[in-house]
Amino acid sequence: MSPGREDRASTLPRPQVQTRRSRRPDELPVAFYARPVVEVARDLVGCSLTVDGIGGIITETEAYHVSEAACHAYVGLTERTAPLYGPPGHAYVYLSYGVHNLLNAVAEPEGEAAAVLIRALKPLWGMDEMRERRGLENEWMLCSGPGKLTQALGFDLELNRKPLYERPFELRGRAEDWDAEVVGVAPRIGITRAMELEWRFCEARSRYLSRPVPATG
Repeated sequence: MSPGREDRASTLPRPQVQTRRSRRPDELPVAFYARPVVEVARDLVGCSLTVDGIGGIITETEAYHVSEAACHAYVGLTERTAPLYGPPGHAYVYLSYGVHNLLNAVAEPEGEAAAVLIRALKPLWGMDEMRERRGLENEWMLCSGPGKLTQALGFDLELNRKPLYERPFELRGRAEDWDAEVVGVAPRIGITRAMELEWRFCEARSRYLSRPVPATG
């Protein structure tokens, strides 16, 4: 190399290395919820849910519709069931057996009465807070049930009827690299009616479920 060429080469701009960044999924719009409840329940698996920034990825849901006896709205419009009638995209939070607050996402067009119970999460954000609230270390047990996840996320009945598309809630679509299989099974957990409906939806082979998916075949 001739004198001075090395010095000139060192001053040339180096090519930029392009790194691919995963785009953050969009927040779920009202239109996402204003669809048949079974579709919403299936499509929520793999989406993210946080409350005040604490939460994870939804791994398990259940669909409920006014037409079947396991749905609270099956008895008709009451003060308790009124949130189920809409508008879609709002929270229906109720106290189960006087112990656990359970979170549901109201679905279908307003007036139809349907909701998706959020049964389990894979915890990802705010692990220290979730462990403190739950009083345990095992991450697989932090949000492995509808009452457990609401305790871990730290909210109660005050969030009943609140929009899921406004803070403190934040629900976003599936990440670009999420490619798990979603399976629908029966029966839904803890019910004795409409047990034939395969309206429990789970991320296949996930360790973060309230109960294992029943074996088939």
